[in-house]
Amino acid sequence: MTFQRSITALACALACALAGGAAAAQDTRQFVEMPAAARENLRQEMVDNLAALHEIVSLMGVGRVKDAGEVAEKRLGLSAMGKNRDMPLDARPGAHMPPGMRELGTNGHKAASAFAAAAAGGDATKALAAMPDMLSSCAACHLSYRTR
Repeated sequence: MTFQRSITALACALACALAGGAAAAQDTRQFVEMPAAARENLRQEMVDNLAALHEIVSLMGVGRVKDAGEVAEKRLGLSAMGKNRDMPLDARPGAHMPPGMRELGTNGHKAASAFAAAAAGGDATKALAAMPDMLSSCAACHLSYRTR
């Protein structure tokens, strides 16, 4: 299997796990109540995060490791935190998250920054070794919490 196919397979497996994991059985994820504006902002952030992950995997697949790291830091890493802080309280998702959900989000930002640091040197092996930590926070949160 080529490197490109390996990366594509990884992305497909993650998407299937996130999409179908909780839907296959009764949904036992913790319901997190949020005002409509906060829920919509969170939904849009998750769509943007998925697009960023797709871009990262695509860049890794063509050997653009440093570029993948830059995308990870800018769009998912610690640099991406706090973009809602100037919004009204009812539009800020983080203000309505239970501590465990917020912790998973923070861990995801940290892991994306760690991936970015590993990718900064251009070593695909090091970057790929850091990728599961970045993705595990996403999967853990989506498998544990829901807003609808």
